[in-house]
Amino acid sequence: MLRRLHSAPGVLLALGLAVVGLTGAAISVKPALDRLSTPDISRGVSVAALAEAVAARHERIDAIRKRPDGAMTVAFADGDMNGVERVDPATGAGLGPYKVSESFRFLTTLHRSFLAGDAGRAAAGLGALAMLVLSASGALMLARRLGGWRALMRPIRGTPAQRWHGEIGRFAIAGLLLSSLTGVWMSANSFGLLPQSEAAAAAVAASGGASAPVGALAALQAIDVTDLRELSFPARDDRLDAYSLRTSAGEARIDSSSGALLAFAPATALDRFQDLIHMLHTGRGAWVLGLWLGLSCAAVPALGVTGVVMWLRRRAARPRFAGNVSARSADTVILVGSEGNSTWGFARTLHAALTAAGHRVYTAAMNELQPVHTKAARLLILTSTYGDGAAPASAAKFLARLAVLDGKAPVAVLGFGDRNFPRFCGFAEEVSAALEAKGWPRLLPMKRVDRGSAQEFAQWGRDLGAALRHDLTLAHVAAPPKTQALELIEREEYGAAVGAPTAILRFRAPGGRGDAGCLPAFEPGDLLGVLPPGSTMPRFYSLASSSREDVVEICVRLRPGGLCSSFLHALASGDRIDAFVRANPTFRPVAGRSPLILIGAGAGVGPLAGFVRANEAGRPVHLYFGGRSPSSDFLYEHEFAQRLIEKRLTSLNVAFSRGPDGGAYVQDRIAADAPRLRALIREGAQILVCGGRDMATAVTNTLDAVIRPLGLDLATLKSNGRYVEDVY
Repeated sequence: MLRRLHSAPGVLLALGLAVVGLTGAAISVKPALDRLSTPDISRGVSVAALAEAVAARHERIDAIRKRPDGAMTVAFADGDMNGVERVDPATGAGLGPYKVSESFRFLTTLHRSFLAGDAGRAAAGLGALAMLVLSASGALMLARRLGGWRALMRPIRGTPAQRWHGEIGRFAIAGLLLSSLTGVWMSANSFGLLPQSEAAAAAVAASGGASAPVGALAALQAIDVTDLRELSFPARDDRLDAYSLRTSAGEARIDSSSGALLAFAPATALDRFQDLIHMLHTGRGAWVLGLWLGLSCAAVPALGVTGVVMWLRRRAARPRFAGNVSARSADTVILVGSEGNSTWGFARTLHAALTAAGHRVYTAAMNELQPVHTKAARLLILTSTYGDGAAPASAAKFLARLAVLDGKAPVAVLGFGDRNFPRFCGFAEEVSAALEAKGWPRLLPMKRVDRGSAQEFAQWGRDLGAALRHDLTLAHVAAPPKTQALELIEREEYGAAVGAPTAILRFRAPGGRGDAGCLPAFEPGDLLGVLPPGSTMPRFYSLASSSREDVVEICVRLRPGGLCSSFLHALASGDRIDAFVRANPTFRPVAGRSPLILIGAGAGVGPLAGFVRANEAGRPVHLYFGGRSPSSDFLYEHEFAQRLIEKRLTSLNVAFSRGPDGGAYVQDRIAADAPRLRALIREGAQILVCGGRDMATAVTNTLDAVIRPLGLDLATLKSNGRYVEDVY
């Protein structure tokens, strides 16, 4: 709901908000320019003295005004010539005609009304309201994403568009909230939607005596020029007319003969509040504030572009379902938890089969769980598991929503995963247990599908059909991902002597094009999906190179019986694979100069080698690497030696389980190096771990003990983005 509240006005009003933002940024420099060109108004000069000096130079004075831009002006008439001039507030000397910049007038009108009169003013007011909604919802979403308001300065992860959107939004959010809130108030006030001030001095008549020199009027002598807003002179031939004076304190009528105060209406709290709102929105009288608000407004087009890019990508990735009825009218609700969209394909097959059987089916992400879903005759949950038992992206909020949900419906849970992982379908098991704990009736026992097996999915469909008392055939054919042909150009072999064959493989686009085969831009730590012959299910390998290197590099260990690893190890130079890139922005060094601690074993060192290679700035990087034998599987040995010379790598600590010193593991090196690691973590170091799950678990246990004397734990470092893993 919060995301919809944020994205809907942003996408629909992107162009209009960009115009408001750019014009707001342009006119924000006006207070600073006025501050440079307008004389200071200092205390010590009375309004009477200023009026006397001005009156001495002109036949008739209509009014003296302090303009919003800080200029003191006089409206005068000399014979048949009328004019408005700028005056020195200290001496009353003329400074030339007062002119308003036509460029700024145009920009201001465009900003306030889109050059369309009252209709445009109303549109600008609605735009300010939309910006307020966007700013508030954006702040809430960013805080929620980063772990709370206290975590707003944590590193922002995600795609380039997500990172830019978040960083720009974090910079501009306070200014945009202030600008939009005050803009809404000013717009509502201009249309009479807010209470109006009634502070106006009574229209009383003067005494009728002969007019005294303005410099001799006691009431004007008592007012300092710094407090003046406007002084209107009485009509020349009307002795009953009085001076009208507006100051920051209120409005007064002053007798032109005696100088007595005839009437006074003090400024109300509403008047003062309106003045404050105007200053906060325009920066008039506070040029530094104006420039800050302008910079915030200048961020609006960039936020609009990145926001629309993110929206388009989400929309493109959103699965489409023919005949997807509303949740309220559905008898069957399918909720999907997916990280890489493959589970959505199974959901589409199920949705189509149930619809063909006469059911009214509604399909959505598990994150969208709502009370209305419990009104359906049945709820079917299809979910994958991310990493070591974690929720996939489209199901991350499901358990929290389930915990506060009243109502229940007959439910069946189908998990998708890989039996090679210790927590096979671990998240599906967690969901099933949570539903059982809340007393949801079982439509079917929980079932698991191994590695996208169409046969196991079809069998579950037959079981579901039996529960529904009709035949249900689920003939699922996975849609193959869009791939790019890559040609093997180089390989390095390691580990055969110790029973752990590992290869560093480097690919390039056929024909030697220098664009990595038109693959999307990628960085070390992103994933290369490889489709082995005869399979539609990709296997993923961490990339050790970036698209700037004109090569696609992965590190692959041969797994007994492994379909894809066997295929890759059998490749000869010139052979080709079908592959694609998937971004993995959560496994990447944060920007900056803080130290990096890289920990990997075996083939897991691949992306870490890529991080070292990319360290052209020479930030402190400390690598801990574990293997079996220094003579057999010391991956990247020569490259690491060169990187130490180049200062791209600060230190290298290796551990070999079959080494000449009796053998050690990477966690042993970490334990022995505890004091230095604690010092690095005090400096704000980020830790990145890549490799097998057993290694990662041992490293976690060791590091937890290392950092506890600092009053920290790994959970805290993980929440701050300072401890990240890529394990398999």
